[in-house]
Amino acid sequence: MDFKSTVKVAVIQTSPIPFNKEDTTYKAVRLMEEASKEGAKILLFPEAFIPAYPRGLAFGIGRGSRSNEGRKLWQLYWENSLEIPGREADLIAEVSGDLKVYVAIGAIERVSGYRSGTLYCSILYFSPQGRFLGRHRKVRATGIERLIWAEGDGSTLTVIQTEYGRVGGLICWENYMPLARTALYGKGVEIYLAPTADSRDTWISTLVHIACEGRCFVLGCNQFVKKDMFPRDLPGIGDLDSLPDIICRGGSAIISPFGSIIKGPLYNKEGILYAKLNLSDIIMAKLDFDPVGHYSRPDIFQLKVDETEKRVVFNIMK
Repeated sequence: MDFKSTVKVAVIQTSPIPFNKEDTTYKAVRLMEEASKEGAKILLFPEAFIPAYPRGLAFGIGRGSRSNEGRKLWQLYWENSLEIPGREADLIAEVSGDLKVYVAIGAIERVSGYRSGTLYCSILYFSPQGRFLGRHRKVRATGIERLIWAEGDGSTLTVIQTEYGRVGGLICWENYMPLARTALYGKGVEIYLAPTADSRDTWISTLVHIACEGRCFVLGCNQFVKKDMFPRDLPGIGDLDSLPDIICRGGSAIISPFGSIIKGPLYNKEGILYAKLNLSDIIMAKLDFDPVGHYSRPDIFQLKVDETEKRVVFNIMK
């Protein structure tokens, strides 16, 4: 493959139309078109952009108890998660092809074809040829996320080969897992995606560390969300009463392989961060550090990664 020397990227800090996958998908399409007009070729959306990151919502779950209102909220969340193939995912793929861009979008994903009660927090990848390229399913949900999201396996530690280099990433606090990061470094990730729901100041330090450690460009993308964006008739909406008006302030940023902040962090509003990446910086940064190359010690340290798909039921009949 002939590699390009530069690429313009877009980190899209925005809010969903909470619990409405159709309207949120149309919003994503509009933002894809806007970023494409600015010349961006790799577009990143936040974690759980479709249909929402349900910050503050408890889904009626308590120790030894569940509420009917919480189950109704869960059903609504399930109904607005994405299937692949499915209408919303197919539309994103089609528009990616029309615009000739790569798109990585955070979405809540369910298994297609039947009423599976299992949801995954995923990064979904789409190509300039209008195809679904693959997914990464969050391998470790954080805290109470584990009550609503299942955990992916090693088969979706996805890194995509593109004409701009290898693109892949982890979701939110997966990025605090040293071995998960190392697995991506081992796959040669060069443009590292870190969609998140973490808007703390310390998150920027995390992005900078990953860029320095992996000698890669890092694209961090978060949502900007206000409490009044959630429908007032949503079951369990009272759970949000104790939260501030701005639920998530954002904090998206673009970091160089030397650990310098190219753009951002962007706080307290929606917006798109653009940057033209000089891909030769990746090589220059590896003069003195390559975490899985000349700065590794495989005679002492080795990482074994199981990338097989884990299934409960196997059909052994032919």
